[in-house]
Amino acid sequence: MISFAGGIKVVVATQPVDFRRGLNGLVALIAAALAADPYCGDVFVFRPKRRDRLRLVFWDGSGMVVATKWLESGQFIWPPVRDGAIRLTREEFALLLAGLDWTRVQRIQVKRPVRAA
Repeated sequence: MISFAGGIKVVVATQPVDFRRGLNGLVALIAAALAADPYCGDVFVFRPKRRDRLRLVFWDGSGMVVATKWLESGQFIWPPVRDGAIRLTREEFALLLAGLDWTRVQRIQVKRPVRAA
């Protein structure tokens, strides 16, 4: 299992990409289409037109990592296709990677404590 530090952001590209792209093509896509730094340590998730696969790209501090997963049966739950990207929490990302419906997770807004004066 791949584990990530607490401060890692997960960015999901909502437009399907051609999975014949190599690492350099995906890094260029992160920089150009997503306007992000591919070497920041964040996890970038890509989807093809087929809904049963995903590809992760991230910098682990010593090199760029590319991981691909496909489901033997069923499909991943993806956000609607549109330009740009969305951010997932670590919990939503874990559900997505497991092939479960991450959209059912409710984000609970917790108020930040304020210092009494």
